Amino acid sequence: MPEHGHLGQRTGVERADVPEAGPPPAAAVRRTGLLVTLLLGGLTATPPLAMDMYLPSLPEVTDALHAPAATVQLTLTACLLGMALGQLVVGPMSDRWGRRRPLLAGLVVYVVATALCALAPTVEFLVGFRLAQGLAGAAGIVIARAVVRDLYDGVAMARFFSTLMLIGGVAPIVAPLIGGQILRVTDWRGVFVVLTVIGALLAALVWARLPETLPTAQRHTGGVGEALHSMRRLLADLPFTGYLLTGGFAFAALFAYISASPFVIQEIYGASPQTFSLLFGVNSVGLVIVGQINGKLLVGRVSLDRVLGVGLLVVTAAAAALLLMATGTFGEVGLAPVAAALFVLMSAMGVTLPNAQSLALLRTKHSAGSASALLGTSSFLIGAIASPLVGMAGEDTAVPMAVVQLAAALVALTCFMAMCRPWNRRATTEGAGS
Repeated sequence: MPEHGHLGQRTGVERADVPEAGPPPAAAVRRTGLLVTLLLGGLTATPPLAMDMYLPSLPEVTDALHAPAATVQLTLTACLLGMALGQLVVGPMSDRWGRRRPLLAGLVVYVVATALCALAPTVEFLVGFRLAQGLAGAAGIVIARAVVRDLYDGVAMARFFSTLMLIGGVAPIVAPLIGGQILRVTDWRGVFVVLTVIGALLAALVWARLPETLPTAQRHTGGVGEALHSMRRLLADLPFTGYLLTGGFAFAALFAYISASPFVIQEIYGASPQTFSLLFGVNSVGLVIVGQINGKLLVGRVSLDRVLGVGLLVVTAAAAALLLMATGTFGEVGLAPVAAALFVLMSAMGVTLPNAQSLALLRTKHSAGSASALLGTSSFLIGAIASPLVGMAGEDTAVPMAVVQLAAALVALTCFMAMCRPWNRRATTEGAGS
């Protein structure tokens, strides 16, 4: 696939509903481009904000709602499941009606659902409201990727995904820290109040500042049938499906960490919510730094497939080390070695996740919304399955987390080698949508 660079370079974005009146001044172009980048980063940050700000309060929710840890972890699973299923709906909608309208509708519902989470009287209500929150929050995730595909191609798209990882990576760094500080002055319900305010501000900014990026001429008009046909065509492309599964199972290893680490770090190793938040933030810094190395130094110089393969090997090695420590192979270990292995695993995600997404999206020029929906849905569904598995053996052992992470990493590596055929350059560059 040819590398066209920034397709919206003249205007920052293309408006489908406003005729062009000539190129704007260069300074205005730069401001528009930066603002759109920040908005897309904010939309990309929706999942870590909804997940990670809430993490330090999981033990408190367990006590406050008189629910077992496994049931409280279902609040994470419900949100993740909602984000997965919501993308299947919103992605094709954005291919038909443009990016703006479905995005704004999703953000409004997200704000309402988040406010209801703060009022949940029981854990069952909280699970239901979190499901609704995830369904609505899916709009920001899937449409942000589709907008990137509207504007970028080739190496430029891979670099932009790394930029989004920098912006979105700030969220998991600050979210647990904010969550831990909120717990100093209020309870877990206050976390959802803050999330409601953030969602409302993001919706207002999108309404005021994010223009349409999908021209009317490029929109689909065939309805559900055409959307399903487009998805079937994408899934029939073996390398696309391989990258989809590779990224999905890598995300499962990441989400096993997100779901289990509050209990592993706080309950098993006795860390405070603030210490857990600090460690989580350090791990997120590693992910952001490696993501920036990927975007600034590796992309365009080293094959994306090669970088992705190395990232998968590092994730597998880190998960194996965690399992050996959890099973006592090295004797009784403290928090520091476990935290180090988790840091390596999280950092490797900085090259694994954006490159898997870029390589998949490079295989389709059209139906970017449907392709983005498939990528997001697969990741969140697989992650939702991984979440309850890490709590099956209770709160006193880290073995389930390590087992799930290692199994997911091995499956991701197998899918990459067997389906993407990275040694076959022609197979990995000829897209399903070309």
